[in-house]
Amino acid sequence: MRIAQVAPLIESVPPKHYGGTERIVSYLTEELVRAGHDVTLFASGDSITSAVLVPVCRRSFRQNKRATDYLSREVLLMDHVMQRASEFDVIHFHTGCLHYLISRHLTVPHVTTLHGRLDTTELLRLYERFRDMPMISISNSQRTPWPCANWQATIYHGLPKDLFRFHPEPGNYLAFLGRASPEKRVDRAIEIAKRVGMPLKIAAKVDRADRRYFKQEIEPLLNDPLIEWVGEISDKDKDEFLGNAYALLFPIDWPEPFGLVMIESMACGTPVIAYDCGSVPEVMEDGVTGFIVRDLDGAVKGVNGIRDLSRARCREVFEKRFAAERMATDYLEVYNRLVDSGIEKTQPNLSTSTRALVNA
Repeated sequence: MRIAQVAPLIESVPPKHYGGTERIVSYLTEELVRAGHDVTLFASGDSITSAVLVPVCRRSFRQNKRATDYLSREVLLMDHVMQRASEFDVIHFHTGCLHYLISRHLTVPHVTTLHGRLDTTELLRLYERFRDMPMISISNSQRTPWPCANWQATIYHGLPKDLFRFHPEPGNYLAFLGRASPEKRVDRAIEIAKRVGMPLKIAAKVDRADRRYFKQEIEPLLNDPLIEWVGEISDKDKDEFLGNAYALLFPIDWPEPFGLVMIESMACGTPVIAYDCGSVPEVMEDGVTGFIVRDLDGAVKGVNGIRDLSRARCREVFEKRFAAERMATDYLEVYNRLVDSGIEKTQPNLSTSTRALVNA
């Protein structure tokens, strides 16, 4: 099958540091290539892939300090996709909503995986307007604000089985990995660590939008001998960071669409203490891969109960439910269904010149 994967340009594929969407695009692309499919990846030029790369720009937006206009890059990305659309059997978008303006006019089957939250008023108005677009959710919980969309499937994320090593023995510290943002609740992780008297290592990215929050709310909490600020880490560092941890703390306070770090931790054999929000009950198996908690007292109890869990069982659950091979198989089922159903649409009220551009 000839498959186009369309990635955001804000990070490379895979990203150098933080970047869940681009990381999943990479895992999916490489698995599809491994399975023998003809895959073309539309992404930034600093991406690394075994697929055919269409480098829309030299470097990802985040890696280019001179870049100031992300929207112009996105427009160029969509133009590249339109020009080559007829070369593919299916086009898979991972780019939010900008492509909706063109995808209604594509005569090639296409589908969009939504990687973010959907519960804002602005997004609901947008998605209502484009409710005919074929969509894939990354958890059933993610669908809650928009149940009447044209959902094709829920497909959980997956990782290559050899990406992380199994670590059979627990370390002596708790871990936090993610963004230092209000919804990720680093402050909760710090309080949990203090309550149980265990060291906490924080590997976190501070986005520009969160710098004031970090300075005012988090930085003052780091002045404690139990707390170690590691900062943002790369993929190669995650294996040791997560694998050597006693448990991962995931004390979120928002409708998490998936939570990739949970399955990264499980792949290492490290159990997770996660707050009951968003996708957590779908990803976690309470009492097996960790504990799902609702408050600080529950989190403390969960940490104390980690000793009774099997790290080998955490790894087994990861391999069964969250391997990249399973993810790719699920996506291929959707691709084949779209192609077989003849999802091609009549192009409404297009001029001759516009129709030629769409089919170019």
